[in-house]
Amino acid sequence: MTKKQLIGASLRASTIQTPIIPYIAQLIKDNQDTISFGQGIVDYPPPDEVQNSVNLFFSDRENHRYKPVEGLPRLKQGIFEKLEKENNINIQQPWGLFVTAGSNMAFLQAILAITDPGDEVIILSPYYFNHEMAIRLANATPVTVNTDASYQPKLEKITRAITKKTRAIVTISPNNPTGAVYPKETLIAINELCAKHSLYHINDEAYEYFVYDAAQHYSPAAHDNANQHTISLFSFSKTYAMASWRIGYMLVPSHLVDAIKKIQDTNLICAPAICQFAAHTALKKGRTFFQAPINKIAKKREIITNILSKHADTISYTLPYGAFYFFININHHDNAMNIAKYLIEEHKVAVIPGETFGASDKPYFRIGYGAVNKPEIERGLSRLIRGINEIK
Repeated sequence: MTKKQLIGASLRASTIQTPIIPYIAQLIKDNQDTISFGQGIVDYPPPDEVQNSVNLFFSDRENHRYKPVEGLPRLKQGIFEKLEKENNINIQQPWGLFVTAGSNMAFLQAILAITDPGDEVIILSPYYFNHEMAIRLANATPVTVNTDASYQPKLEKITRAITKKTRAIVTISPNNPTGAVYPKETLIAINELCAKHSLYHINDEAYEYFVYDAAQHYSPAAHDNANQHTISLFSFSKTYAMASWRIGYMLVPSHLVDAIKKIQDTNLICAPAICQFAAHTALKKGRTFFQAPINKIAKKREIITNILSKHADTISYTLPYGAFYFFININHHDNAMNIAKYLIEEHKVAVIPGETFGASDKPYFRIGYGAVNKPEIERGLSRLIRGINEIK
């Protein structure tokens, strides 16, 4: 009888893909002067007032004690007011609201609250890699459904993917990695499909304000009776430039409050209070803080569009109307991971390979331009195009 091996990582962990961002970051570090279109961050700092709120945090010794699992009451009140005013959500309906350590944690907690091992969660491809990873981490099964050529959901494909094991359908709008913005009618149709089949609709809205041209953001939690089955995820990381602060929030049906309270209390008890103080201050600034820098990001999008449009014979893409990403593809026999490594090592430009987002039929790459200034965009894209042409 063979002795069972006790030392080693769990089978659960072995099913999770290696996180791509740290891998690419190490390659960038090893290849100095690389221009990075990698991580999804912005190039502006948090509101100046945040520093004052952090200083004030230390004036009260009570702030260093554990705080409510769901979040600080004044921050929650501010979030409810924002959800009503900006997202048109009826907060008079019964909802649960949790302040979390970023929306990634919120997503994992939602999955843990609604699934059991072997359950299925439908995600749309190209998907956000951390969502796919979280589903596997919970011992559930991600079921990928391809979007169309413009990266828009196809309701009939989603419907065919529903089985007796399905527990939720996940949408991200504006989308990471494609930059697609889902129309109101599409999100309502998916939300109603979930209601019809007694499924949860998880909608990630981290990029809610990053919309361009005529595109408009819509929160499906604003739809009639959505409070029975809709889970909405939000973040301070993008809009308020607070990525390292790890602060976000989730709006959930009231019947999930007890389950999520158990999970959050087990996981971290409460989101860091000092970050909640900072978030409350940032939230009060609202559009007066972030609209101008988002307008600048929109201009960077135009620059990239103008450059890429001159290379349509080499690079294919669908014009993104949200977030701060382009999702491009090229005709080549090699896989995107190998090409991404080559681009960093030989041409000093970094992009994220499409395999990590579930796009592997040809080499796809995510170009993240939120933290790249205009001169870097022009130099970086010149390097990217030269590198792509050299491997063809």
